[in-house]
Amino acid sequence: MTQQNSNNTTSVVLVGVGGQGILLASAIVAQAALDSGYDVKTNEIHGMAQRGGSVVAQIRYGEKIYSPLIPKGTATVLASLERVESLRYVDYLAPNGLAVVSDQIIVPTTVSSGAASYPTLDEETLRKYFPRLVYVRAVEQAAELGNARAANTILLGSLSTQLDLSLDAWEGAISKRVKPAFVDVNLKAFHLGRELAR
Repeated sequence: MTQQNSNNTTSVVLVGVGGQGILLASAIVAQAALDSGYDVKTNEIHGMAQRGGSVVAQIRYGEKIYSPLIPKGTATVLASLERVESLRYVDYLAPNGLAVVSDQIIVPTTVSSGAASYPTLDEETLRKYFPRLVYVRAVEQAAELGNARAANTILLGSLSTQLDLSLDAWEGAISKRVKPAFVDVNLKAFHLGRELAR
């Protein structure tokens, strides 16, 4: 488990594109930290999220938090639901931090229109940027559980192994933040993510 940084603050960066469930994942992390007795601050940037644009959520928790903004190079965990998005925010991760990256590719409009090309980003390439990497087939594995939209919860499971929040807090947060009909599949996805990070 990664310890909090020097001022006893834990920082989590979640990234992806619009529609992937980054904001729900952020709400679950914040709820788990809040229910664990921590002061919590969050910040979300939706950059054209409705059109598949980049989405980033920052969550900081500790004894007393004054700002939700995470200084570059200090995040305990960076979790990304899309390959290229992980590199867009690589400089936020602490040198010993963990990256959890889904293998999903979402081709942006600039690429599909021919104005740009999607970089070659396989697991081996990503490991050059992230010495501590959990690389998961999140969408495929979530679909096998019965709901491809639970890919975000698989990532939460993997990142949860690096944070000082109890399993009860995580499960409670999922139960509070996810619609009742989808709680069970999200709990399964969460536990699968934990196994993948071991």
